Amino acid sequence: MTEHDRAATVPSFPTSIGISDPDTITVLGQDLAADLMGNVGFTELAMWLVTQQRPTAGQVRVLEAVLVALADHGFTPTAIASRLTYLSAPDSVQGALAAGLLGGGSRFLGVTEDTALFLSRALAEGPEPADDASFDALALAAVQRARAERRLVPGLGHHLHKVTDPRTPKLLAIADREGLRGPHLRLFEAIGRVHPQVLGRTLPLNGAGTCGAALADLGLPPDLLRGFALLARTAGLLGQLAEERRRPIAMDIFQTVEQHARYVEPGQ
Repeated sequence: MTEHDRAATVPSFPTSIGISDPDTITVLGQDLAADLMGNVGFTELAMWLVTQQRPTAGQVRVLEAVLVALADHGFTPTAIASRLTYLSAPDSVQGALAAGLLGGGSRFLGVTEDTALFLSRALAEGPEPADDASFDALALAAVQRARAERRLVPGLGHHLHKVTDPRTPKLLAIADREGLRGPHLRLFEAIGRVHPQVLGRTLPLNGAGTCGAALADLGLPPDLLRGFALLARTAGLLGQLAEERRRPIAMDIFQTVEQHARYVEPGQ
């Protein structure tokens, strides 16, 4: 077999992300050391890697605001899971981080992606609304359909912030200032206006949902947005683990649960 024949039988694995040789590292067509390091921020690079297009300064500012909004919310289940895993396996920081990230689902963190998908599907049903009245009509139809199908409207309500999630107006203001208050955010705001007509009560637009709408307006794929929420929460969990090392509480959590466990007969 000739060299040409051997080359023809070797599979090819194309990528536009990155590749290395003995002397250089190339990422997104740029020399990592010469072009990117010291010149490109991590937030900018994260969006660039996903979209394959270098983001504008305004897009980076909105994305950074979202990442900050989702980084940490105190002793949430994700933080507790990380701390307890670290208690059990202090030799495995990666395991403790993973334990927290694996809890990103429909109740915590996953709402970011769920909201973006809900909004993008509603917007895909017809031409983009031209004014607030048209957005309200589309929002009302989407909420009514969700109610008829016994589905929750993602992004509505919060276990702690019962009137206003403080992140929501701030994110809206940042997106508006950067000229990036697009159809997903406008539809989400419309849901905030019309949902009491259907649900019979008023719920706040939560920050995680607002983050999803903002990210969708940046042109990021809605079905990848949970990844951005997890990217943000990784920083928060790393902070939680650093604090666990300085001021541990995981043992107290474990012992409190253990000492207050109450046995009941099966079936009761």
